[in-house]
Amino acid sequence: VTGRVQRVGYRYFVQHWAEDFGIGGWVKNQRDGSVFLEAEGRKDRIEKLIKELKEGPSMAQVEDVNVKWAGFENKYRNFEVRY
Repeated sequence: VTGRVQRVGYRYFVQHWAEDFGIGGWVKNQRDGSVFLEAEGRKDRIEKLIKELKEGPSMAQVEDVNVKWAGFENKYRNFEVRY
């Protein structure tokens, strides 16, 4: 996720919606100013999360959400913010 997405509560915003949609995975700030996440769950719920990612919290200015789909591996039990 690129744009103004660090220091605006974006990771916790992502965690909130992921937990609300029953999605597992993680989110982390990147050195280049972007935010990277890996999310796993039902496709319809992931699509809802993507919609929220594009909106972002009120202080964010999301420029792009680059999505790469992969097979379900059932790796995650919860959704966490990584540092």
